[in-house]
Amino acid sequence: MTTSTAPLSQDELKTLVGQAAVRYVTPGDIVGVGTGSTVNKFIDALAPIKDQIKGAVSSSVASTERLKALGITVFDANEVESLSVYIDGADEIDGKGYMVKGGGAALTREKIVAAMAERFVCIADASKLVDALGTFPLPVEVIPMAAQQIARRFAALGGTATLRLKDGQPLVTDNGQHILDVRGLRVADPLAFESDVNQWPGVVTVGVFAHQKASICLLGTAEGVKTINY
Repeated sequence: MTTSTAPLSQDELKTLVGQAAVRYVTPGDIVGVGTGSTVNKFIDALAPIKDQIKGAVSSSVASTERLKALGITVFDANEVESLSVYIDGADEIDGKGYMVKGGGAALTREKIVAAMAERFVCIADASKLVDALGTFPLPVEVIPMAAQQIARRFAALGGTATLRLKDGQPLVTDNGQHILDVRGLRVADPLAFESDVNQWPGVVTVGVFAHQKASICLLGTAEGVKTINY
């Protein structure tokens, strides 16, 4: 008689990669912690070893609150010179470790903390792995008065930018700004695209992470956690 095992759910895959990321945390260090549902699994997995680490630098208010609730000290980024590792999820990641991030609206702070770290460990389920960036709507954090001007610039590139709403009103980020979600773009050269868009007046940051790309991806698959090095 044969028995079939049900495939792991997306939530179970997130739990697996969140737990796997703990091995990249060095005892005694301050760890960079991202934002989102997959990162929440990592934060939960940190709890049993919280006394072995000095604390964390967090990329969002939500992650900060979750860390503090578990008794993990959260440092302001200005108090920390550098981090050995930053652990965060992605909305898309390609074969070179370039990512699209910002579905959780924390892209600017995520990029700041990522830039502090020697290594970026991306934790994601297999659905996030893509051949080229652009299927997931590209988040761009903008200063509100520039939103329409920036939307017109994306339209000239063939993209459609819409203002992200929450409860019928423009979503306000932890930085007091707005988010445009851009559809219809294929990002063929992530490094050049990120550099270009970040120069547009009114753009706080674009959700392409090419200059702060992943060093490692822990990918949750049906066969377990797959480690990809870039």
